[in-house]
Amino acid sequence: MNTNSILLKQNRKEMISLVESSGAFDNKYYKSQTAAKGIYPKNFIEHYLTEGWTSGFNPHPCFDTVFYLKHNSDLKDLIIHPFLHFIMYGYREHRFTRADFSLSEYRLLHPEIEENDINPLKHFTMKYGQTARAKNGEKASTTKDNLSNRDILSILAKAKSLQLFDFEWYKKTYNPAFASELDAFKDYLHKSRFSPVNPSENFDNEIYHRCNIDVFHAQISPLFHYIISGQTEGRAYSSVMPKWTPKFEIKPASELTPKASKQKIAICLHIYYDDYIERFAEALYTFPTEVDLLITIANESFRDRAYQTFSNIQAVRKVTIKSVPNRGRNFGPLLVEFAQELLTYDLLCHLHSKKSLYSGREQTQWADYLSEYLLNDCSVVKRVLNAFSDNPQFGVYYPTTFWMMPSWVNHVTMNKPHMRNLQTALGFGHFDDFLSYPAGGMFWASPKALVDILNKTYTYDDFPNEPLPNDGSMLHALERVIGPVCEKNGYQQFFYHPTSGKLTTDQSYITSSYSRTLDSLTNDLKTFSHISFDVFDTLVRRTYTTPDYAKYLLGKELVQLGIVKCANEFIAVRNDAELQVRKKMNFKGDVSISDIYASLASRLHISTNEAERLMNREFELDLNMITAKDEMVDLFNTLGSHGHILWVISDTYYTREQIGLLLRKVGVSAPYRLLVSSAEQKRKDNGTMWDLVKEDLAREGAKNHVHIGDNVVADCQIPGDRGISSIHILHPLDKWKALGFPAFNESNASVDEAHVLKWGKLINCVGRLPFI
Repeated sequence: MNTNSILLKQNRKEMISLVESSGAFDNKYYKSQTAAKGIYPKNFIEHYLTEGWTSGFNPHPCFDTVFYLKHNSDLKDLIIHPFLHFIMYGYREHRFTRADFSLSEYRLLHPEIEENDINPLKHFTMKYGQTARAKNGEKASTTKDNLSNRDILSILAKAKSLQLFDFEWYKKTYNPAFASELDAFKDYLHKSRFSPVNPSENFDNEIYHRCNIDVFHAQISPLFHYIISGQTEGRAYSSVMPKWTPKFEIKPASELTPKASKQKIAICLHIYYDDYIERFAEALYTFPTEVDLLITIANESFRDRAYQTFSNIQAVRKVTIKSVPNRGRNFGPLLVEFAQELLTYDLLCHLHSKKSLYSGREQTQWADYLSEYLLNDCSVVKRVLNAFSDNPQFGVYYPTTFWMMPSWVNHVTMNKPHMRNLQTALGFGHFDDFLSYPAGGMFWASPKALVDILNKTYTYDDFPNEPLPNDGSMLHALERVIGPVCEKNGYQQFFYHPTSGKLTTDQSYITSSYSRTLDSLTNDLKTFSHISFDVFDTLVRRTYTTPDYAKYLLGKELVQLGIVKCANEFIAVRNDAELQVRKKMNFKGDVSISDIYASLASRLHISTNEAERLMNREFELDLNMITAKDEMVDLFNTLGSHGHILWVISDTYYTREQIGLLLRKVGVSAPYRLLVSSAEQKRKDNGTMWDLVKEDLAREGAKNHVHIGDNVVADCQIPGDRGISSIHILHPLDKWKALGFPAFNESNASVDEAHVLKWGKLINCVGRLPFI
């Protein structure tokens, strides 16, 4: 503030002139604000620039100074007044200026702004006149989606003329209760900014957003963008492509039943960002039955506003607000303040304020998506409440995972150790690496289904301190165990699938994004100059799938020599030797197979020469069982022949020469650079290898690189944290489970040879192609 004040004193006349000439300052609107406070400045612009902006005054009905600063976080490092930044840069960058006003949509709706390089706020004033509009929070002459009915009708007419909006199809798919075509189209314009709903069978919303990521980040409806701008820009659209649809559907009544309306409901809101007070309130205005609100707030200053806002909602029976510390994110406040109280309710709904930032701009699509299908969409909420009422076995509900998340998001990722701790504490059983859970931590539940979690006394000390990592914490694990705990207690999870408009218990959605072809992967890779591949289970596979089976076979040979008593004893000694070598190195760098067998010599009481023989024998046994993932090897060689620069990157104790021999065996013939952890002394799974890769890519001037691998953490999540793109492919075991075949549980401690021989080859064959 002081810096801005100094800047203004030095350049006050120039700054006032700049604002005045922009036409973006609404004098009448500003006067209405100051007069209400008994303030009558001689020069409105000067007053705003010097003191008004810090006193809650705004220069235009579509510009909220506090909002602009808060939701464009890069400005905090700039020595410039926020409104001056908007006039000089922000309006060209499509910055967000007010919670209920989309600059991007307004510009698209009025192409003359671009043609004449007019500041959009000046255009707004010219079009609608200087006025006190939007005073006291009223919206700036636009609907919820910033369009007047006249504008919407014009766009609807164009959509129908192009046969891209089909009212009967949309009504049948999403909500038979739409009163009119206009209402249905408004519903589409609203939801399509953050959800993969389609306006007809002729326009695929998801594909348009994925192919035009700028439209997604600007939070614009795809069909709206296509009609207003995309068509003239030559942007393509496609008809609705075949995608995952539920194998079976739950069909509760569309109107709330008397039985469902009698359920005692608690809606739990954790509000960290205060603008969510109005967001949640707006959703609750149409809630179909009475609820109690249990609210936690991150700042005591929110209390009065929150209480007044929520208490005036007809559906709200009781409001409880507690101010909480910034500890435990959304779960800590929920469990510390309300856990056991929630056991007195039939249903609970848990939501929290959630935001993400891209390039300094607020992105709320994920939160909008979750709150839409948990609270805001009355037609969906009624069906959900009826489903809980009709089906006592239903325990947890949430919409299927946000559609723009990575394909591997329904995975334990880095959270397995924390999940093991919770597994012991909460008593639930086996969980797969891929699992269904409410990603984002928002859901409906019957408290009985989560009794193990709720029937405890918590303190904030039970939860980790901030700052937390992006993943791999007790809270990330807690989110993932909601499903397993529900199912352990004999309840089912059910889901809403927005694309089809169906409720279902079908959990196959968690791997549905792997339903693709090799041709589609090949097409995705065309734009990348540098492409790297993992080795095991990406380019090569093992005949019997189990990595330790070569060690088991070597152990059987050692039993014959009287060196060990059983094959699994050798596996245990061999793997412990590897662990001890890693400990000796303080888990820095990596170990080689020669290091491991040097340690084994003394443990097995054998000579150095014999240890070396056994080392080579382990590799030989493993090599004999290595086969190609044929399509992936063909893809690798084809990419090389087309001029792509190829790298192969592996975390392995095998040497560079051994990995090279293995790749030659499976038919890899294209030239490549080989990075193995035992030689580089860097690993993918701790990020050090990716730091090396990133440095080398920068040195080579590589602008387009992507990595392909089967390990969610080492091949996707960790490089992604470093800005490295990746494509995840299914491990053979994950594909086996995704296809619904019998469970194949590997033990870390031993190998069941009969089990391996029975299932290993089948899994290997199924996993040859890594897609479903």
